[in-house]
Amino acid sequence: MAQHFLLSRRAKSLNLATVFRMTDAEAEEFFRDLRWPETDGAPVCPHCGGLDAYEARRPNGSLRFRCKACAKDFSITSGTLFGSHKLPLRTYLGAIAIFCNEVKGKSALAMSRDLGLSYKAAFVLLHKLREAMSEELKERRLGGEGRTVEVDGGYFGGYIKPANYKENRRDRRLAKNQNGKREVVVIVRERGGNGVPAVFKTEAEATAFITRRVRKGTVINADEASSWNALHSRFEVQRINHAEAYSHDGACTNWAEEFFSRMRRAEIGHHHHIAGTYLLRYAQEATWREDNRRIDNGRQVELLGTLALKRGKSVDFTGYWQRHVERAQ
Repeated sequence: MAQHFLLSRRAKSLNLATVFRMTDAEAEEFFRDLRWPETDGAPVCPHCGGLDAYEARRPNGSLRFRCKACAKDFSITSGTLFGSHKLPLRTYLGAIAIFCNEVKGKSALAMSRDLGLSYKAAFVLLHKLREAMSEELKERRLGGEGRTVEVDGGYFGGYIKPANYKENRRDRRLAKNQNGKREVVVIVRERGGNGVPAVFKTEAEATAFITRRVRKGTVINADEASSWNALHSRFEVQRINHAEAYSHDGACTNWAEEFFSRMRRAEIGHHHHIAGTYLLRYAQEATWREDNRRIDNGRQVELLGTLALKRGKSVDFTGYWQRHVERAQ
């Protein structure tokens, strides 16, 4: 029997002991290489694009650069998800490493204990990392001629506590007995490839999203739910009746089910509740982890760090709590 990738030596190219033994200068160099790879870590002014900048550290030792062209100051994280950070860069690197080392997910409570942060700070930091992951999924299109894509949906949230006495219990699957907060995560995943998630009130609302993200000529596999009937007018669709079999004549949704397996285990084992405003962010995290499951943890840290430094200021969090946000994008 083949060894699981996570048990192999190839999967373990970075450990937390190495990260926390780093000096501040080494952490700065690591982030400089991630943000400015084209110049081998030499600073590039985010204001004017100037390449002639020099160090102008603050009295407390924090690294700043001053551009000779526009005379403006900037840091390694200026204009990024980590902009205006208050923690040392080594702590942010440790947070990324801890986050990537977890296979199913990382709870904010556990992260706050690991790094000595408040729960609120850990919550925001983890959501910024999920926001960075979403950058890799932006405008991603799947499939093409000769390729197969699987589509499925899973419902999250809207928990209704059952009545105590049997005679008072209701079928909570019926719409009249729900609270309206339940939403469906729809995953579109290419066999042997990557995936794209989205959140809707019902599976039927996902037709336009699937059409936009799946290329023409793709064969779509879906279950027997009537929500996917509209796809027949645009694609060749193979259906699988899960009441009879998990797969039949090449038709299955096992790749999509693998995604939901990871997301459900993250919900049950780490987060306990992942519905609501940020449900899409958790789905994007599960997708990123599925897509990069065969990449060693050191490379995952580099990928996620690069995504965080390339993305602009957070659309979900510009301070701490942003409860007015209706839905993550």
